[in-house]
Amino acid sequence: MPTPITSSASATWNGDLFSGSGSVSLDTSGSGSFPTGWKSRAEEAGSTTTPEELIAAAHSTCFSMAFSNGLAKNGTPPTQLDTKADVVFVAGQGITSIALDVTGQVEGLSEEDFVKLAEEAKKNCPVSVALAGVPEITVTARLA
Repeated sequence: MPTPITSSASATWNGDLFSGSGSVSLDTSGSGSFPTGWKSRAEEAGSTTTPEELIAAAHSTCFSMAFSNGLAKNGTPPTQLDTKADVVFVAGQGITSIALDVTGQVEGLSEEDFVKLAEEAKKNCPVSVALAGVPEITVTARLA
């Protein structure tokens, strides 16, 4: 049986939702601490990180790992996969959609099979499963 692995992050928030600010730390890896705030989340993206940006990072990584594994099991391991995840947040509604976009370098695989395996990875990666409540998760896949 595999050993369970726990990954941890922590957040600190100061003040109320709209004028407050905070930070999130990637505790397990020690990769850093990042500022966060409501304005970046709901009004104008870009100045600090958001929960949705962190979800996009997690989803693009998890999907790439699952897709790589599916391709290898198919006998066509990838040379490279480049995945972007766009997570849409609407204040008052929450996360309304996630769009995965992957370009891959895979020898000996048709575009049709690449797309089929990408859909399977989207459906089955652990982060996709955890985000099953999101109304729409799509994947666009193409070979380089």
